[in-house]
Amino acid sequence: MGAPVTFPGREQEVDVRAERGTARSDVRARPTTAPDPLLGRVLDRRYRITERIARGGMASVYIAHDLRLDRTVAVKVMHPGMGDDEQFAGRFVREARAAARLSHPNVVAVYDQGEDEGAVFLAMEYVPGHTLRDTIAAHSPMPPAKALGYLEPVLGALAAAHRAGLVHRDVKPENVLISEDAHSAGGRIKVADFGLARAVTAETQHTSTGVLIGTVSYIAPELVIEGKADARADVYSAGVLLYELLTGRKPHTGETPIQVAYKHVHDDVPPPSRSVPGIPAYVDALVARATARDRDLRPADAGVLLHQVRRVANALAAGIDDDPELTADLALPVHTTEVEDTEVEDTESYDAPSPVEPTTALPTRLPSIPPDRTVERLAAPSGRPRSRRRWPRLVALVLGALLLVALAGGGWWLLLGRYEHTPGVVGLTRADAVSRLHHAGLEVRSRAAYSDTVPKGQVITSDPERGERILEGHPVTITVSRGVEQYAVPKLAGKSVDDAEDALVKIKMDVPAPVERWSETVPAGQVIKSKPKAGTVLRPGHTVTLVVSKGRQPIKVGDWVHHNAAKAKAALHKRGLKVELQQAYADDVPKGQVISQSPEDASTTLHRGDTVTLLVSRGPHLVTVPSVLGHGVDAATDELKGKGFEVEVRHYTPYFGLRFVMSQESRGEKIPYGSTVVIYIS
Repeated sequence: MGAPVTFPGREQEVDVRAERGTARSDVRARPTTAPDPLLGRVLDRRYRITERIARGGMASVYIAHDLRLDRTVAVKVMHPGMGDDEQFAGRFVREARAAARLSHPNVVAVYDQGEDEGAVFLAMEYVPGHTLRDTIAAHSPMPPAKALGYLEPVLGALAAAHRAGLVHRDVKPENVLISEDAHSAGGRIKVADFGLARAVTAETQHTSTGVLIGTVSYIAPELVIEGKADARADVYSAGVLLYELLTGRKPHTGETPIQVAYKHVHDDVPPPSRSVPGIPAYVDALVARATARDRDLRPADAGVLLHQVRRVANALAAGIDDDPELTADLALPVHTTEVEDTEVEDTESYDAPSPVEPTTALPTRLPSIPPDRTVERLAAPSGRPRSRRRWPRLVALVLGALLLVALAGGGWWLLLGRYEHTPGVVGLTRADAVSRLHHAGLEVRSRAAYSDTVPKGQVITSDPERGERILEGHPVTITVSRGVEQYAVPKLAGKSVDDAEDALVKIKMDVPAPVERWSETVPAGQVIKSKPKAGTVLRPGHTVTLVVSKGRQPIKVGDWVHHNAAKAKAALHKRGLKVELQQAYADDVPKGQVISQSPEDASTTLHRGDTVTLLVSRGPHLVTVPSVLGHGVDAATDELKGKGFEVEVRHYTPYFGLRFVMSQESRGEKIPYGSTVVIYIS
């Protein structure tokens, strides 16, 4: 129904959505030859068609100019006659409405939908560039980190779709568009063609056409067996896509689509390292988890797989070759449930895989029909004379009639009579539904699902649905509403970032990059709190931000020497540090200023509550000079030195040789400790 909108200047033959049980067998680029009546036409007085770039079984894709907004768009136009089929037209319109609900930078936007003189069309974002198929052909096998770089935006787009209740159903390289500026600052990788996406509601859980829809190389096993798909089918296809990026080849191949589908059901996707040695075990485990044949073992949706991909990408970025813990987290259980066997009929030929693989339709599993029984004709042998007695002939006719009635009755019973009609139970409580089904002789299996519209405890759907035929004693599966899907934010304080993110992903919350803060009580790497706080009840898809500890905040000491001690103490207290003051005399440092500090290095960092020691100047040490007049020279010298002074002895003129102090300098004055005092003797 749609095609990647790329490769301006040439036309692509694109995959056909098998809505009537048919499929195209090739997808190849070829020049446009036949004239197209739409070229040059203006649709809805707005979109001027300028060039056809792709053609599929149901629609063609054109480059057009939006006359109203003066921009280039891609317009997908349903082929003539298709719009007359109400089922096809309805699906085409539903595609527009479903895709228009998505608003994500990695999803090709749908702008408009309309009809103009029988031409039913969609107007979409035009993405010039190439597809991921071209990248795989040119650059695979590629390193795991590069492969995950291509897969991340794809999963981001699918996660947005899954949060909106949509399943893509046809994830493949051809539907991943890489714009021409994809390697520049504004480069974009976008997922296109949500034409097969169906709203996942309680009322629609399977295809309505009785055929499988999807590309056979990427199709999930449950689509082959049951024709049913949920978000986990997209997860499987994304896992196969990752395998192809890593190895440059598809995991399953065969001569026909049936053989490939059979392998998806019965064979595991092999580890990528088997084809490309050196791929880490945790990358193998990621591929195995995404492509588990049992869908219950896969990530619940693309959002969960995206979280796992980011964990693996972080390990690769850190250069970790072997991470047993991560490998164990991603590894599948040792014993897995085998997927139910299925029989499918090879109804079409399948050439070797082409550069662009088409979407393929496969017949779903049909119940076996009893072999035909023939009635032998009752007739007399040729040549025997006709009996004159009529009784044998009448008896033969009666017996023949009875036999025909018995055979007709047996055939009716085999084809119709042994079946019951499933009673309607939608809207009943679980107990009432079980009672009604048991009364009809049917077994009951139940499962729970969330619903925004059906009250908790009431039946949303039944399989088979009301009025459908079912063998007596066979089970009817009812889906019981669990009410509106909402979850309380768990208590995350004290958990590691990975554990906290895992807990939020499990309840389908959107988890952006954590906000980091310093904490004096919570160790680095642990969650301080969440926004909104624990216990807040939210719907899936809401954003929950983690506030994560960076550990204790380092505090720079700084240089306080020759600064005022009181101001230094106040500044350090404001930073959360303790201050111890010590005092000392200093002749060259004014009183009240810092002489030295510990730690000495100004660039040293401490933590809140640590101590800085400041040595504060008391100024010069002043001492009063005692009077030593009349003292003997030795006694005077000893006394002055005892006070901390140096002594200089000079002779008094005239000198009498008595050696007594006759005069002295600075007597009674306060002078610095250690100064020299001059005494005169006679």
